[in-house]
Amino acid sequence: MAKLYFRYGTMDSAKTLNLLAVAHNYRKQGKRVMLLKPAFDDRFGRGTIVSRSGLSAEADMLVEPDTVFEAARFDDLDCVLVDEAQFLSPSVIEQLRVLTLTRNVPVICYGLRTDFQTRCFPGAQRLMELADAIEEVKVTCQFCDRKAVFNIRMADGEAVVQGAQIELGDESYAPVCARHYVDMVGPSGLRRLGFGVPAGDF
Repeated sequence: MAKLYFRYGTMDSAKTLNLLAVAHNYRKQGKRVMLLKPAFDDRFGRGTIVSRSGLSAEADMLVEPDTVFEAARFDDLDCVLVDEAQFLSPSVIEQLRVLTLTRNVPVICYGLRTDFQTRCFPGAQRLMELADAIEEVKVTCQFCDRKAVFNIRMADGEAVVQGAQIELGDESYAPVCARHYVDMVGPSGLRRLGFGVPAGDF
């Protein structure tokens, strides 16, 4: 039985580079791969999947929140690769799960697990619930050598804890460890996010 994979990581963890490398390896072996991405993500061109390393590929399908897949399009594929999967709607994630079963095609989704407020994106949450395999793509904190686990949003050098969940652009985000997230957001920021913060010294 084909599997649904969720490979997640923070910003700057080379998720898209990993996706493009997997696509290259499949195609080098003469295998058929389909590349998907959310339609609204037009940072590098609406139909292009781009890694910060400079590598890129054209998406085979752009996905809207209300997309309904034609199952026959997934016949005779060896793999489906999905970029920025956290931006997909739960209903699209559910369709990808079903395609692994009805079309016997593996689906590998790459994306963020949580937003800048440490909350799961809806697409990522559904993947955490439905995926056969959940794998972390690791990178170190921008400010120390610990593993990054959160994405922090910055404005004028300060951590931001309020705003829209989705704000495209890497320039205002940084991958951080839990210690730096807590230190940079501070007690008041954590409380605004709804964290239970112990009384006393922080």
